[in-house]
This record gives sequence, structure tokens and C-alpha cells, in this order.
Amino acid sequence: MLEVNAAQQIVLAAVKPLSPTREPLDRRLLGRLLAEEIIAPQDSPACDKSLRDGYAVRAADCPSAGTVLQVIGEIAAGAAPGAGIGPGQCQRIFTGAPLPAGADAVVMQEDVELLPTGHIRLRQGPVRPGQWVYPRGQEMHAGEAILTPDTRLTPAALGVLASLGRASVQVIAAPRVGIVATGNELLAPGQPGTPGKIYNSNGPLLSALLAALPLESIDFGILPDEEAPLRAGLERMLQQCHAIVIAGGMSVGDYDLVPRTLRTLGLDEHIRQVRMKPGKPFLFGRCGDRLVFGLPGNPVSAFVCCQLFVLPALRRLLGYAEADCYPPVLPARFREAFAASNDRPTYHPARYELRPTELLVKPLPWSGAPDLRALLAANALLLLPPGDVRYAPTDPASFIPLDRT
Repeated sequence: MLEVNAAQQIVLAAVKPLSPTREPLDRRLLGRLLAEEIIAPQDSPACDKSLRDGYAVRAADCPSAGTVLQVIGEIAAGAAPGAGIGPGQCQRIFTGAPLPAGADAVVMQEDVELLPTGHIRLRQGPVRPGQWVYPRGQEMHAGEAILTPDTRLTPAALGVLASLGRASVQVIAAPRVGIVATGNELLAPGQPGTPGKIYNSNGPLLSALLAALPLESIDFGILPDEEAPLRAGLERMLQQCHAIVIAGGMSVGDYDLVPRTLRTLGLDEHIRQVRMKPGKPFLFGRCGDRLVFGLPGNPVSAFVCCQLFVLPALRRLLGYAEADCYPPVLPARFREAFAASNDRPTYHPARYELRPTELLVKPLPWSGAPDLRALLAANALLLLPPGDVRYAPTDPASFIPLDRT
């Protein structure tokens, strides 16, 4: 049986980033990886601009308070600078407007007195060259590399691309991921409850986990434990998706039909079980170029396997570097005494908090793989070794944070 680290390496070794594609510049690119170098087409700003509402002046004309200047025009943001100014002249100017020729400074409107003759008188002086001016090329110069390939697009990056006039950009393609739950015992939320049935929590749970990544997920609902409809449903998912995530039917019972059904569809099985708790009956493989993830049906098992295997693989499909695909494991100290007995390495729901000098982690009450409610208060998975363990307050611990994407 594989250890978790070995299984993670097998998964990522089988995954290659998707090909680049050109897509419109909009918020759906958030988190995607750039697939081209972005070069500034011109200086930004393209000219000297005013940082304040006021008057564009020549600093040499303004040695002291009391200086009087003639106002010869007005420049609004978005307007051409118009005529230049000469000695003793100025122009009314607004924030973001280009400075006229001859001007090298701006005096704020609060610092002048308007005279009835079409002149202004300075209340303060001297004026220094460059005062309240955003100089040409301050942000970037023409020909400068602004963004490199493999840059993860943030709100700031999208804003910069828009400021360069880019209507589209090349990015690594976003995968389409199918999600399905299997089992004759499952009902869709909203259906009337009947004895022996349970509601499908894995579909909404997994869809929400995948929503943290910039991809397209499709919830295919529920497939029964019957070979013909199960095979037809899985085949349809493989035709439509880059990766499929199946919850349930992974164990060795009479109704656990998923592994053998996948084999009839050409599954090249890489992983069948992992030495971990919860989540031991985890399956991973490929059907052609499609990735296949089989998760246990118990919801906490599905949750943990998604965190450790599915999300890292999808990050890799999106082009993330391998080191950025894995969930981080952070050091901490136990907040209180704790004892446990496990037959496998265990990922126990927990809550961590940041203290001034350290992280403290507290295991939460948890009754095992079916106990989804325990995750309500969890923001971490506490890593516990197999065997009987006892911890005192402040003993060292390791955990995976759940509040980081």
C-alpha cells in the first residue's frame, strides 16, 4: 500500500499542463497562468501628467508667494494639452491631464488666489520643478517586459493588462472537470427522504472545493450501482471532461462497481489504495489522456483525498509549478493535551490559531470518515502518526491549513 507522499508524486508525474489558449481579458482569467511575455507598447504614462487639480506652471516663474501668472487656457483629463505656456503664463489643469509644453510643475488650486483679471496669485512659494507631476515613463517604459510567462494572474495583473490595451491574452487552458457520486442509497437534496437512503453531500462538497480554482466543473449528479447505467455515465463524463472525480463505489463490496467498470473503459490504473485515514480506498489512473480520480464515498474521506490528490493535480493541469501544487504542511504546537490511536497516518479535523510567536492547533471532536459535521469548525487537518500517541500542551505538531487556496 502506498504512502501519501509516494501517491502524490505518482499523481503529479502523470499530469502535464494543458496547452495555451487565447482568451478575452475578464475576471474569469483570475488565477490562470500567463502563457506569453507582456511587453509595454509605449511609455506609461505616455506624457507628463498632473497629480492634482490646479494650474500647470513653469517653476522658474514661481520663486515666491505673491507671484502673479496669466491663465491662458484649461486642460481636462483626456484632453490634448493644447498650446504651450511661456514666461508668466499658466493653464488650468485637472488630475490626470497632460501637462502643456513649457510647464514643469503644478500648483494646487488651494494654493492660489483667483484674480478678476484672468490671473492667479500664488499663496505659497517657491514652486519646485516636478511638483505634483507624474512624469512620462514613471510606471513603465516602451519595450519593457511587464509580465512573464507562468505569472499567475491576480486582480492587479488583470488591471495592468487592461491598462496596456490588451483585449485578450494567452493563458494555460482551464480544465473541464466532471464530478459524480455513485450509490443506490443516494438521493438528490430536495427529494423526499425514505428509509435506507441518504442525501448526496459529496457532489456539492467537491464542487465547492473545486470552485477555489479557475476551472470549469460539471456536477453529473448521481449514478447507480448498476453496471450498464454506471458505464454509460462514466463514458459520457470521459468524453466531455479533462478529468473526472467519482465519489463512492471504491471499496471491495459486491456493489463497489466503479473500478472494474472503469477498466472496461480503458483505465490505466496508477493507484488503488493509500495508507492513510480517512481515504484508504483512493483510486487514480488515466483513460487515454483523461485523468480519473476515485474517492471513497464517506464525505470526510472524499474531502481529504480531494485536498491531497485532486486539487494538486488540477493545479498542475492549470500550469502551476509542482512545488505550488501541494498543500503546505506547517509546524505548530498543541493547544491542549490530546491522545489518539490510529492504524494508519491520520488527517484529523482541527482548528489552528496564530499567537504572537507561534501557531497553536487544537484537534476537534470527530467520530470518523462519515462525520462531515466535524469539518464545520475545522480550518486545518492535523497530521497524526499511526499507533497510540499522547501529546501534552505545547508539544510540536504538523497540520495542513484549509483556508489557503
